Amino acid sequence: MTNFLRYTFFIALIAFIGFTLSCKSKKKMQQKNVVVVEADTLGKCRIDYKNGKALTKYIKENELKYDWLFLKSNVTTLFEGEDKSFDAKVRLRKDSLMLITIELLTIDFAKVLISKDSIKMVDYHSKKYFKGDFNYINDLLNADLDFNVIQSIIVGNSAEFTDEDAKLSPVTDRTNCCYKLSTERKKHLRRIEKGTEDLKKALQIMTLDPSTFKITKNEFIDPSANRSFTANYTDFKTKDSVYAPYNVNIDIKAERNMNIKIEYVRIEKNKPQKFQFNIPSKYEKITIQKK
Repeated sequence: MTNFLRYTFFIALIAFIGFTLSCKSKKKMQQKNVVVVEADTLGKCRIDYKNGKALTKYIKENELKYDWLFLKSNVTTLFEGEDKSFDAKVRLRKDSLMLITIELLTIDFAKVLISKDSIKMVDYHSKKYFKGDFNYINDLLNADLDFNVIQSIIVGNSAEFTDEDAKLSPVTDRTNCCYKLSTERKKHLRRIEKGTEDLKKALQIMTLDPSTFKITKNEFIDPSANRSFTANYTDFKTKDSVYAPYNVNIDIKAERNMNIKIEYVRIEKNKPQKFQFNIPSKYEKITIQKK
């Protein structure tokens, strides 16, 4: 397997989990949960304290509600000292199927088809393909992915987390004028309760805009594996009746570090998508192994 194919595959599975699109029409945003933020004489903003339950409620109320989603973007990455740029398209049917298409010079270079229980990739350049599942990919990449996490992050929604009061840690940060909510991932909590994972907490830390309750920063920290994923979202604007952060900066720190910059070009929701994915019979099956 070529280094570029391995790199492309890595990018397709990791880079796109960082797509965070707090998509919602501007009109609807202005109708609820809008907070007027003012500064006091010391320069600190005046935002009311909100407990974990309240922040959880506002996050869920302002999450993107959709059945279908189409995303087009320009992506620049820095991985192992090497810069790369490519175009990407993502087609998504909620709770069902996702197709990621990587393009070089407007030509399809590779596609990744993701469902709840399988991951398939075809490389048109090398005429090879891959079939696997999340267990295999998580072991390969030292990651903790599932379909729910990917589809949640890709639309700016929080990954599934426990909303028990004891597991929620809210912060009202008046100096930086934001709310923060730290919580444990449900997936990890179930493993701990079953005795299959240690007590080191795998946390999701969300930073929220106090006027929209959109996630402006999302951090996933896994102390047991010494890895973290941090995404910062800027340039929020309305384009084609969709309000979203059109610039995303992602830092992944694990066995191999990576930086990903994403510029959104086009976002469409609730338009049925076609998932065109075919593996030619003459293509060679590949096995991807850890480096």
